[in-house]
Amino acid sequence: MEWFCKPFDELTVDELYGILRLRVDVFIVEQNCPYPDIDGRDPESTHIFARQGEQVTACLRLFWKKDEPGVMCLGRVATALRGVGLGGELLRRGVCTAFDELGAREIYIEAQEYALGYYAREGFVPCSDIFLEDGIPHRQMRLRREDRTSR
Repeated sequence: MEWFCKPFDELTVDELYGILRLRVDVFIVEQNCPYPDIDGRDPESTHIFARQGEQVTACLRLFWKKDEPGVMCLGRVATALRGVGLGGELLRRGVCTAFDELGAREIYIEAQEYALGYYAREGFVPCSDIFLEDGIPHRQMRLRREDRTSR
C-alpha cells in the first residue's frame, strides 16, 4: 500500500478517477444514497489517499472552513478494505496533515451517526444534535489541536 497527499491540481487523471470511484462505491452505491458527491470542494482540497496497485483503497479530503479561520473540514472519508486498520490509518494521516502540515488549529467534521466511535478514537468530540444529511443521521464533531491525542 502506498500513501499520497496531494492538492487537487497535482492529482493525475487516474488518481482522481480512483478517488471518485471509491467515493461513489461507498457513499452512493453501498449506502444506497444518491447525493451530489461532486460539490465543488475538491479543487480547493488536499486529498489523502492510498493505492494498492492501481486501485485507490482509501481516501479523504481536507479544506478550509470558509466561515471559521484556522478550521479545516475533513470529509469524504472512505475505505475499500474493512477490518484491517486502513480506516484508522487514513484518519490519523488526515489529522496529522491538517495540524502538522497545513497549520489548522481545529478540525470540523460532519460524521455519520454510526461512525461516531471511529472519530472519537482519534479524539473528535460531538458538538451538535443529530441532523439528517441526505437522509442519513449525522452529528457535527470537532478536534482542537490542543486536545489532540498522541497516537
